[in-house]
Amino acid sequence: MPPLTADDARTFVADHHWGVLVTLKSSDGRPQVSNVAYALIDGKVRVSLTDSRAKTANVRSDPRVSLHVTSDDFWTYVVVEGTATLSPVAQEPGDETCRRLLELYEAVSDKPHDDPDEFHAAMVDEGRLELSFGIDHLYPTRS
Repeated sequence: MPPLTADDARTFVADHHWGVLVTLKSSDGRPQVSNVAYALIDGKVRVSLTDSRAKTANVRSDPRVSLHVTSDDFWTYVVVEGTATLSPVAQEPGDETCRRLLELYEAVSDKPHDDPDEFHAAMVDEGRLELSFGIDHLYPTRS
């Protein structure tokens, strides 16, 4: 089959919510891969992270990231490249980071959270923040 068009590739990424995030290790520059839930919101890929994870430290050192998204049958995939930014860590329930993480959660789950106050408190307790990046380049591939 022919490669996806750029528009079809963006739609493919928007329609999926599970992918593999690639960051670069500051120690040796090798890729580190992590399975993540994500959503494409207002043209940006958004992912919830914890402050203590290696991928967060990697992005602070080198903001270049890639996201690999596959179809259920594995043979269609799109890789999205971008330059990530990190939000502040959630500091108090209901702050801007908590609100953005709730929006992300609801986009991934496709439904409102049952208890936003509980969600906000969990984001603070877990030291969560948001990674986001625009689509600088994508590889629309279909086998």
